[in-house]
Amino acid sequence: MKFSEETLQLINKIINQYPGGRQKSALLPILHIAQAENNGWLSSETMNYVAEILNIKPIEVYEVATFYSMYNLSPVGKCVIEVCKTGPCCLNGAEEMITYFENKLHIKSGETTADGMFTLKAVECLAACGSAPVLKVGTKYFENVSLEMADSIIEDFRKDHFCSHKNPYSE
Repeated sequence: MKFSEETLQLINKIINQYPGGRQKSALLPILHIAQAENNGWLSSETMNYVAEILNIKPIEVYEVATFYSMYNLSPVGKCVIEVCKTGPCCLNGAEEMITYFENKLHIKSGETTADGMFTLKAVECLAACGSAPVLKVGTKYFENVSLEMADSIIEDFRKDHFCSHKNPYSE
């Protein structure tokens, strides 16, 4: 894996926002960029490349990438549906929502549809406990989600194909 010259310039701009010797501080945004460049997921090769760029050990990258649910460690569909599964969301129907998506999409949590369109993930807090249940598709958040809304969300994304693995730091 190699980033384009344009991407490397962006990465260097991000690294230079931090004091000298603190390049590891740029790890989170660089992982987002790397994930976008690798069709929405982080392979071992990609994470090793990020470690090389930041001059840190690969294990330091793996520790971060495996901790946060926003990073995918295996290939994903065009649209990643993340359903919050923490307490407030579960109390308001998140578990039923996950089961509903599993049945509707004919996949289990963690799997991708046969057409490569959707991946379903049950994730930890999406930081909107007051409007549970919450889900996220790509960069778009949905709050107070009902099963009827779930159908609409799936159809809207399927029809418009507007999910992608965009670099959130590109200009």
